[in-house]
Order: sequence, then structure tokens, then C-alpha cells
Amino acid sequence: MVFPHFDYSRLDRYIPILIGNKGIHSIHKGYSSDRKFDVVLHHGQRVLLRIFDLQHSDSKKCEFDVLANMQNLGVKCSVPIEFGQVASLGIAYMILSYIEGNDAADELPRLAEHQQYRVGVEAGKELFKMHQWRAPDSIPPWHETKRNKHTRYLEQYSSCGVRVRNDAKLMSFIDRHIPLIKHRPNLFQHDDFHVANIIVKETRLSGIIDFNRYDWGDPIHEFLKTGMFSSEISIPFSIGQIRGYHNGRDPDQYFWTLYSLYLAMSIFSSVVWILKVKPEELTRMMEKINRVLDDHNDFDEIVPRWYKPM
Repeated sequence: MVFPHFDYSRLDRYIPILIGNKGIHSIHKGYSSDRKFDVVLHHGQRVLLRIFDLQHSDSKKCEFDVLANMQNLGVKCSVPIEFGQVASLGIAYMILSYIEGNDAADELPRLAEHQQYRVGVEAGKELFKMHQWRAPDSIPPWHETKRNKHTRYLEQYSSCGVRVRNDAKLMSFIDRHIPLIKHRPNLFQHDDFHVANIIVKETRLSGIIDFNRYDWGDPIHEFLKTGMFSSEISIPFSIGQIRGYHNGRDPDQYFWTLYSLYLAMSIFSSVVWILKVKPEELTRMMEKINRVLDDHNDFDEIVPRWYKPM
């Protein structure tokens, strides 16, 4: 957290666009270390202000530029307005347009199933737009990056003291199918695409948020969050997202095999990640993992049991 004792209500002294604002209110949701604020500017425009340590300025500027590229692709997300630094405070900031509504994790359970499904279809279409951006030539091949990450996570998992049920069977499933990633495309990834990062207003998708974990790789990799998180909140949404991405059709077996491969790999990385970041939530994470294992019959089945083909 950046300067927890600083009076952020006086930021207008350092950021001219905030002069005469009608209110700055903290936002406390999410895992990001950024300080986030809901701000109403002097002329009534509502914006999102994100503040972070100056040392992260370069990487955050890349995130700011990503949002500009998303605008070019027609993605429903925040419009980047201003990026700057306040060297005297050791901070940098970005100002983005505010997406009205509530996150889908809260809103979807209140909607009828056909409305949940429709939001999912809309989300799938937005995700497809994102995946039209190819990785720069400087980005390493996806299969190399993914294999190396998986190897590191397995090494950390083996010494972490926590065990997933039938983990040897899971590792065998991964070993049999990992050659499939060899020739997969290297495209833009939101890399945290699930219901907590999707905003819903009046039963429709309002926008996608939190691009701070963006990456490059296989677009099918994005869907593991559907199985790990979104399907727990709304199965109609999750089915809709998959079909919306595939232009209203059910995906083929090749999709499901890669989906299951990435989901299986994520089980080990999820254990390692939660122990590092939120160890107090380990029990909750293990519940999610066991639900995924149940959905796939310990990966004897590649199509999750919650997916109902048309």
C-alpha cells in the first residue's frame, strides 16, 4: 500500500486535473497493491484514480498504453485519460474513465439465468476482441514461457507442504497433453478474466476492468479462470462466455483438451500463489481446487460437468 498515512483528499495540490473535484473516495476491493479512488471531477465526470509507487511507473505506463490499444480494438473498458508522476511524494498515477455498475460476481446471482447467460455471451465477445492483438516479436514463444513457469511452480509445489488429491494422476495428465502447446498462437491475454473483473449495469455488460496482469500467450489459457472462478458464481454466464467467444457455437474437443490442460496446470500454481499472497485463504482455495477436480472427474473428463452443449 502506498503511503497509508498520506491525506489523499489533498491530491489536488499535486495533480491539476483534480482541482475543484467534488469528492475522492477510496476503493478497497481487489488484490492489487495500487491505491484506487472513485473521483468526481469539477465538471461532473466520474473517473478512476490509481496511485502506485514511483518505481513501478514504467510497468504501469505499459498498462496505461494497453488500455489505449483496447480502445482501438473496440473493447469495452476504461478510457485512459492521464498518466503522471509526483516525484516529491514518490508516487505515480493514472486516471481512467469510470465504468458504471457493479462487478459481475455480485450482480449475476441477482439476475435471471437467461440474463446471466447474455452477460456471458457479451463477455466472450469482448474477450475475442482482445485476442486480435498479436504479441510483439520480442515476446518469447508461448510454449517456452508456459513450460518454464510450470516447471518452477511444480518445484515450489513439491516443497510447500500442501498436497492436492491425486496429484500424481494430475501431473501425468499434464505430461501427456503438454506437447499440444508447442504451436499455439502468441496473443494478448487479459490474464485475469473472470466475473470479479467484469462490470454489469442494468443486466448488461458495462465493461472489463483490471488489465494490470496482462500477458501474452495462448488465448485458450484465458478460460481457466472460467473454470476456477466464474463457474462457481454463475454457470449460465460461464457457458455464455464460451459460446459468445465461439460465435454462438459449442467449442470443439481441441479447445476442451487445451482448456483442461491449462486448468490442470493452474491447480499447482494456485496452491503456490495462495501460500505466498494470501495464506489465510488456503482452505478456500483448496475448496475451489476440489470443485474443479470434481467437475472433471480428476481429469478423466476434459469437458466440465457444468457445461451443457446445445
